[in-house]
Amino acid sequence: MRHNGRVTAPRIPDVSTPYVTLGREEWAALADSTPLPLTEDDIAKVRGLRDPVDLTEVDQIYRPLSRLLDLYSGATGALHRATSQFLGERSGRTPFVIGVAGSVAVGKSTTARLLRELMARWPRSPHVELVTTDGFLYPNEVLEERGLLARKGFPESYDRRALRDFILQVKSGAPEVAAPVYSHQIYNIVPGERVVVRQPDVLIVEGLNVLQTTATREPGQPQLHVSDFFDVSIYVDADSEDIRRWYVDRFLAFRESAFAEPDSYFHSYSTLNDEQARAVAGQIWDAVNAPNLARNIIPTRSRATIILRKGPDHTVQEVRLRKL
Repeated sequence: MRHNGRVTAPRIPDVSTPYVTLGREEWAALADSTPLPLTEDDIAKVRGLRDPVDLTEVDQIYRPLSRLLDLYSGATGALHRATSQFLGERSGRTPFVIGVAGSVAVGKSTTARLLRELMARWPRSPHVELVTTDGFLYPNEVLEERGLLARKGFPESYDRRALRDFILQVKSGAPEVAAPVYSHQIYNIVPGERVVVRQPDVLIVEGLNVLQTTATREPGQPQLHVSDFFDVSIYVDADSEDIRRWYVDRFLAFRESAFAEPDSYFHSYSTLNDEQARAVAGQIWDAVNAPNLARNIIPTRSRATIILRKGPDHTVQEVRLRKL
């Protein structure tokens, strides 16, 4: 192998794990010599609040990742063509679907948006769509009726059957598939509003529980999960204490932005001082997000194709790739 102009010994596979692990410098060395296709302004548009991702992070981590995903997509397309030829079919290729999972405040939304922008710049995938699973949360009225409003984000708060059927239709090549729209401002599904996906080259599905396997089995029907339709899945990982700190910091930042809007569901939080805001954010994390992370999200990590491991400063320090 060649890193920074130096020839190094080939990597010896570790047979004790299903993953190949690369440190930050090893991974960054995989970036090819093509110019970074995003500017600082592009990154500013997709960066999450209090997420410090910058051009260096995008160049060293996300550009090589987008190239790897492009290779996966190309290989999947080649397999589709070979299979269609073998079967004597003339069906068009269906979208390449990428799942992005991880905790609240870990930066999975920024990861998904960056990949959407980067992958759309690769020649074979100019049409990339991004859908978040928030749109498949049950409306607040339904959650209140079922006593689940305080458990929003837990698996049972989603219409998992509708989400599964949405991905199934997209993966089956349907011309148009619509999904509900969720507003973090009003903390609810927007009545009558839909996002329409029209046969993209790549579909990115981002959400807390997209790698979940538990679902209600319909009598006489096979048990299918959303992740069954993913070609590649990514889990954004970090220590729980770091994620808690990022969540609290983001909550404080929201006081002066989203929470300050008069129609915000959380407008009352905008008047809290720093000490009060930290206390409230900590309580919410400990009561809702921490249990959901421990019980429902972390256990799905081992199902991911790729794990991005972040350090305390929010930058990716390690990349784990499932062995093929």
